[in-house]
Amino acid sequence: MTSLSTPCTDAAVPRPRVKARAFLAGLLLLACYLVPVGRAGADTFSSANAAYARGDYLLVVQLLTPLAFRGNAQAQAFLGFMFENGYGAPQVYITASDLYYQAAIRGNSFGQGMLGLMYDKGHGVPQDFVLAYKWLNLAAARAPKYERDYFLRLRNAVASKMSPVQIAEGQRLAMLWVSGGQ
Repeated sequence: MTSLSTPCTDAAVPRPRVKARAFLAGLLLLACYLVPVGRAGADTFSSANAAYARGDYLLVVQLLTPLAFRGNAQAQAFLGFMFENGYGAPQVYITASDLYYQAAIRGNSFGQGMLGLMYDKGHGVPQDFVLAYKWLNLAAARAPKYERDYFLRLRNAVASKMSPVQIAEGQRLAMLWVSGGQ
């Protein structure tokens, strides 16, 4: 849990650990990047979805890695899911949370929601209910209507573990994010 005496930011991780995480994530993604891939763009996502549906997880990772490196938020979120669950890639929570973060800051609601769950569980990031609430709140605000209730239920489940002061802080952080104050 985050105390009120320490600032609640995503940068609360000590600097050496951030560098080690970035290095590890870079190595893992570089290893996946070296494998040849097919077409880019929308065709890549349809190919990745088809590969996922038939259980060819290695191909999914191979298809999405170049797009994720280029900053495609949808590819980053999907690839984060693959790393979080160990589908076609090693199960590495730190890499998954880094990919979710990259997607989240680009406004991807799935990336925001999954990052919120990572903070809730403490997987790949320090457990922090305030940041979990923030990211799940942002995900609910940006999600398509058919996904909004899911993210709201998750956010409310996190809120049940929090004090009213912590909930207010999570709401404040979400509002700052939306207004550009991050």
